[in-house]
Amino acid sequence: MHTQEWSCRIKSVRQKRRLVKTDRDKQLIKLDKRRTELWQQKKLLPLIPLEHPYQRGWKRFFILRADVKHSPRMMVYETLLAKINTVEYHEDKEFKRKKRRKKRYGYVMKQQLLREFSAYSWHANKMNLTEDEKACFTCVETFDVKTRCVNIKYVFTEPWRYKLKVEPRMVTHIKLMDLDIERELSYIRDHIDNHNLAPRINLLTRGRGYRWNDWFCERDKYINKFKNIPRYSPKEAYLELET
Repeated sequence: MHTQEWSCRIKSVRQKRRLVKTDRDKQLIKLDKRRTELWQQKKLLPLIPLEHPYQRGWKRFFILRADVKHSPRMMVYETLLAKINTVEYHEDKEFKRKKRRKKRYGYVMKQQLLREFSAYSWHANKMNLTEDEKACFTCVETFDVKTRCVNIKYVFTEPWRYKLKVEPRMVTHIKLMDLDIERELSYIRDHIDNHNLAPRINLLTRGRGYRWNDWFCERDKYINKFKNIPRYSPKEAYLELET
């Protein structure tokens, strides 16, 4: 065997380090896939009814007002309520939260609103809103000082048609627990936390981090003024943008 063939088989120090790093990244990707599989298995576990249901706090949600039930558009508002209703849970029936006032703590009523849609959710229309239901919303634009972006959301224009109702939150079912799944998930979670592997796993599986509002707005200093100009435009078109 010639010396040239031996030299081709021997890996350099850089290649060896690269192989070790690549193999480690493959193990992290495999670990993340296994964790996702365990989450899916845990999610598919059935619910077991309790022999003796018990109360765990209170829940608050919206219902249709009595006077609206006799209106001709009752079916429209009742169907829409199923899509924009929100539910909140609290240990106190009064739904009060602690708030500090002049170095003293007081209690104020928690505010609960109907569901609002962002610009992306509005155009995606995953709630299957009809044209008649979309007419009940209005577009609200607010300027965020921190991100220097205009936030667009669609808000229900007639919230007075619904009122809040409070009732006990009864626990009637409990999730079945698999000890093998919980034990393996606990091992994976401890391994990731102890070795600080979450940033590397996120980079390998989901790419570099970004802010959600980067999809909806573009900062002024990053706006390309020339990208909307046709390719074979005259020179004057570019000179006008520079001025």
